[in-house]
Amino acid sequence: MDQLLIGAVAYDPKVVTIWEGIRSYLRGEAKLDAEVVLFLSYEAQVDALLAGKIDIAWNTNLAFLQSLAASGDRCQPIAMRDTDLDWRTLFIAPTGGGLRSLDDLRGKRIALGSRDSGHAAILPVHFLAQSGLVEGRDFTAVRFDSDVGKHGDTGRSEVEVLRAVLDGSVDAGAVGSPFWHGLSEQGIAPEGALTVVWETPSYHHCMFTGRADLEPGKAVRFAQSLFAMSYENPAHRPILELEGLKQWVPPRLQGYESLKSACVEQRLFKQA
Repeated sequence: MDQLLIGAVAYDPKVVTIWEGIRSYLRGEAKLDAEVVLFLSYEAQVDALLAGKIDIAWNTNLAFLQSLAASGDRCQPIAMRDTDLDWRTLFIAPTGGGLRSLDDLRGKRIALGSRDSGHAAILPVHFLAQSGLVEGRDFTAVRFDSDVGKHGDTGRSEVEVLRAVLDGSVDAGAVGSPFWHGLSEQGIAPEGALTVVWETPSYHHCMFTGRADLEPGKAVRFAQSLFAMSYENPAHRPILELEGLKQWVPPRLQGYESLKSACVEQRLFKQA
């Protein structure tokens, strides 16, 4: 079997540690000749996948859908994390500030994360519009484009959203559910200072994406190698914990429809 080239975006120094671990597992226990190529942006990674310079890309939901659109739906979904299922965007505001429902956001200043973040910018605008609140007409968006190219992976723009909400420079802000739960667990924001005004329907996040002409056997063997990792195995657990999951799962494509619609509306696709 020829060497399998896997792409990942280095949005944080820990990515190197994560992929050293995954590479070691694939080459050792899984007996899969794999090598890892790190990129500094998802745009560069998607371009490399489409050009056949890598075989598989560890993509955000946006990068996955961009790969599909640019390849005429020929790129292949391979696997995802259990924690990529059922994300939501939460609109948060200061507790006691009078914002208690979706309609209370009308006429307000709403902080959004980086423009290429599905959970902190693209989907918030989409779901608000679906509910009758259109940007520029029914609310003012205050955008924090602090990690463009990383699709919101760093969480930096969500930190900016949080700060804006806490200091009162905006009325509310949009953050992903993992970021919100992290606040609660880590005590980053003062306890009781924030309330959830409204949350969106659920959607899915990352996806391992194969190039259009990747041999089916390679995709299957890679997926099976991932599925064989066990949280109960002390050799596997540190890698899984760093990557934020307990189990790799097969693709569940129904959770990407809302982002696909949002990307069409916001003209974020390059068509094949």
